Amino acid sequence: MVGPQYDLVGNPLGAVRATFERTATAAAAESGGSDPVAAFRGKDWGACDFFRSFLFEEDGLDRVPVLNASNLGLIKPNTLVRYRGMVQDMLGNEYYIGAFKDGSTWRTNKFTDFSPFSMPHPCDSHLWERHLFHCVPAPGQNSWTLESSPGPDVRRMSSCLGTELREKRKRDGDSDDMDVSENGHEESSLFCKKPKEDGDVRVSTSSTEVAESVPEMNGGDYHMPGSSFSCLVKVYDMPDSQVKLNDVIEFIGVYTFDPELAAPSDNPDDIMLDLIEDVTVQLPPSKVPRLHCLVWRKLSPHDFISRPPVVEPSPSILKDIRQSLLSHLTLVLGNDELAAQCLLLHLLSRLRNRVDVVAVGRLSLNFTGFNRESASIFGNKLYSLIQKLVPYSQAIPMSIEYLNTATLQPRKDNKSGRLVTGVLQLPQGSHLTFDETLLQTGSLTSKGVENTMLLKNLMESQKVDYDFEYYKLDMATDVQLLTLSEGKSNILPSDLVVPFRPSSVPTISAGSEELESWRWYLATVRSLPQSTEPETYQTIQDEMVSAMRDDRSLGCSELSRWLTMAQIMASSFGEKRLSLEHWQMVKELERLRKQRSQ
Repeated sequence: MVGPQYDLVGNPLGAVRATFERTATAAAAESGGSDPVAAFRGKDWGACDFFRSFLFEEDGLDRVPVLNASNLGLIKPNTLVRYRGMVQDMLGNEYYIGAFKDGSTWRTNKFTDFSPFSMPHPCDSHLWERHLFHCVPAPGQNSWTLESSPGPDVRRMSSCLGTELREKRKRDGDSDDMDVSENGHEESSLFCKKPKEDGDVRVSTSSTEVAESVPEMNGGDYHMPGSSFSCLVKVYDMPDSQVKLNDVIEFIGVYTFDPELAAPSDNPDDIMLDLIEDVTVQLPPSKVPRLHCLVWRKLSPHDFISRPPVVEPSPSILKDIRQSLLSHLTLVLGNDELAAQCLLLHLLSRLRNRVDVVAVGRLSLNFTGFNRESASIFGNKLYSLIQKLVPYSQAIPMSIEYLNTATLQPRKDNKSGRLVTGVLQLPQGSHLTFDETLLQTGSLTSKGVENTMLLKNLMESQKVDYDFEYYKLDMATDVQLLTLSEGKSNILPSDLVVPFRPSSVPTISAGSEELESWRWYLATVRSLPQSTEPETYQTIQDEMVSAMRDDRSLGCSELSRWLTMAQIMASSFGEKRLSLEHWQMVKELERLRKQRSQ
């Protein structure tokens, strides 16, 4: 146990140091005088497990404030915070002095940028390693997802605690500047106060492999809202490849955001200055906060649902929710039931596998018959609903000007060593709606042609070309693509083209409970596994061969799309196995769609 004197939210580093010193002391007693820290070589000695138990077994997670742009100046450094963001760039590994011997006592600098203690020179020490990730708010993240991770009201708590702490310190005879407990460990409240002006020497503990300079922000040369707040996350004890580019992750750890850390120490005896160039010089804390991660987890769509049902996702329950959502989609689309059926399959599609160059499971959708007027009515209603249903979505105006000017492709800036983001650097599961009714006659520049090819590649292979200056690298993605156009889109060749035929103007809106059930339904159904009995598959295969014999225009791509639609249709009813009934439903959809296209 750490002890009751440590507030795990207000003073997480006190708990980290206490567990470390206790573990080091116990290891020294067992080792008979040899180096006790070498026994665990920087790996977790129990501190992370202690915080994980507090957060998830003792309901401590709701007590941890969520770090975002609105409360950046309210939360005090060296306190515990939560941060949700997309990994926009992976900045390599950083070495730091993780442990050193102070007299007869071993101390740790883990989860800090600077040593809280004076480090003797010379001294016994250990160089440890941590991973650096530049994270930004997930592009296109919709506002309803924030309700699933509210945290405490920082502004209210800040004003209340400020008064309480001042009164308590006056009663105890402490000044406002005192922040050290009797046992010598640093104590910290949760919220900011005026920085101390003293002569304490802070010793830098880190070195980095990041080349030259690191970006303090994303660069501002792209068309992507909501990415003005970034965070440098330092992750410890993580095996390689556990975190990937564009993953959306919740990090919980020690927050540092102190202007005093912006410049390196002027102390000529600073032993680290001879070794490295501190990465904090390129990432000034006045603009980019740091988070030293204690616990992290990848986020799925289910993690954004604030009040998920407590029932098991049985087919009967999913079938009822399916009918409710389908009815609403039909009304939003002006009572066009065929379009609503196809839209539901599109919203449930996901990349299930890759076979050579074929992306299995994708189902991009193109609604034709739109003009500017109908797009302003039905298109806006449709996109507004999609925003309320999926975690990440963006609407893209497909005009000549946009194609010629937008920065869609992420690119590596080898001079600064950073990845400069583009519109197509997206989290998995994002939804993009393209409005082609804005297209007019005009000429594409070389950049416009390049952007067009990027979009076609995304549509056809679910990959995005990243420009690393000397070479291109295909990055796999999973993005749902919906196009609204007057005729069949030539720029964005979709898997499924459906002529839009509304018969009324939508005036309906959904309630919060309905929206929550639909979000849960979409997240649940998209995660269902899918299989086909051998007998069923053989019957479907025979019917496909017969269809190709009767219609020579059918190709392998269309037959593959039929099978994909049938599997999604089965999933939409909560079924994990494709049946002939679902296959017949898809065949009927195809018959109606082709009849409408004639």
